[in-house]
Parts: sequence; C-alpha cells; structure tokens
Amino acid sequence: MAREKILITVKTYPTLSKKYSELVCTAGFREDGSWIRLYPIQFRRMPYQEQFKKWHWVEMDIVKNTKDFRPESYRPVSLDTQVEIIGEIKADGDAWSERRKIALKTVYTNKKQLIDDAKNRDKITSLATFKPQKILKFITEPVEREWDKNKLEALTQMNLFETEQFKVVRKLPYKFSYRFTDDENAESKLMIEDWEIGQLYWNSLKRHNGDESKACEDVKKKYFDDFAKKKDLFLFLGTTKVNHFTGRNPFVIIGLFYPKPISQMKLF
Repeated sequence: MAREKILITVKTYPTLSKKYSELVCTAGFREDGSWIRLYPIQFRRMPYQEQFKKWHWVEMDIVKNTKDFRPESYRPVSLDTQVEIIGEIKADGDAWSERRKIALKTVYTNKKQLIDDAKNRDKITSLATFKPQKILKFITEPVEREWDKNKLEALTQMNLFETEQFKVVRKLPYKFSYRFTDDENAESKLMIEDWEIGQLYWNSLKRHNGDESKACEDVKKKYFDDFAKKKDLFLFLGTTKVNHFTGRNPFVIIGLFYPKPISQMKLF
C-alpha cells in the first residue's frame, strides 16, 4: 500500500458493472509526469467533498491492481478509501502552461509506435498522450439506448440493501468518435469516452427540448469546430483490457487536452 499524489485528468462516462454497480475509469499523472489508472472508482457514490474534478491534485491510499496486467493500473485500498483533494492546477488563461508541464512530458505522434509499445510485453504502454496531425472528421453513431438487462438487474439487487436508492446514470444513445491522422498520415478512428462529452449531450438535449439532432450538432460544434480547429488539441488515450493484446488498435480516447495554441517562445 502506498499513498500517492495524483493529478486527475481523465474521468470517463459511467458504465454499469455487475460487481460494483457503476464505475468511472479514472486516470491522471504523478508529479513526474508518469501515467496512473485508478479502477474501480464508484465516483457518484463518493461523499460530495471527495468528488474530485479534472485538474485536481488528490491523495489516496492505493495498491497495484493485481487483476490487471497493465502496469499503470492501480486501485484504491477499498471502495470507501478516503480521497483527499489537496490542490488544483488552474487554467491560467487559456494557454494551460502549468498543465502542459505535466501532461505533455511524453507525447506520441505516431500510431505504429504507440501500438508497438502497447503490445510490447516487456514494457507495456496502456495510457498515453497523443498529438494528432489532423482531425479529419467527427462521427456520431446511434447505439443501444438501454443498459444491459443483466447489469441492471444486478444493480437492482444491490439497491435492495441500501437505505437510499441509487439512481442509475442515463445511457448515451449515441457514440462519438474522431477520425484523425498521425505524423505519417496513418488514419485512426477512435471512440471518445470522456464524461464531458456525455454531459454536453445531455445539457444540449435539455436546452433543445429533447431534439436529439440539435443536441448532436452542439456536440460536433464543440468537439470539431472548436477543439479540433481552434485549439491545440491532444488526446488522452487508454487501452481496453480485454482488447489490449488482441485488438488491431486497442486504444480509445478517454480524455482531451485542448488549450489555445501558443508559441514555443511563450511556452518556455
């Protein structure tokens, strides 16, 4: 067991789990810029004062997740392990210069190199910061609108023993992806699993009185017209455990880093 100081940069949209009810994949950086994954995290069940935001520095007691072969994977000592929020790296304007110093210490630009490093069993890479050469397209695709029935039933059984019933998070009826190129013009299409994109969809749906097409257009405007075209966009990538060694490209987009562009002179 060790007490770690972690800069939170990734919170994915909640998913249902038969064992843990609802989970959020959480990841971030140590002070030296190395990645760390925290799983399982029952974020919406945590006390309000422990519900960290992105770019919060937190401290918690963690251990290596022995059920996960990926070297960056750790877990809280227990599901009720206390999380202490000890600081924050603020946006400092839109340049994000202090955030850059940690998040951009190691940046991939080549798809093949990234996947080779993921498949290298001697030094597995399962979390990475990636700089796309160009975002070609933002893709919206419909998916199943309801959660898996077996997982919902498991969650219902868990709720029977709780004094306050836990309300399941809404399932997103669409999945959102980027198609982009790397420094050799190799193309990738990766799904975006960041919590922010899901929340943007629901907020836009409410604003447009339930019009899904307008809500999806709002998401595209933010993620393509703004982030992809106007910002200095980096992608936080993570592998899925089940596809890590078998998938052609086992990565998904688990977070975005989108400061305004600044010159190297201004940065340093």
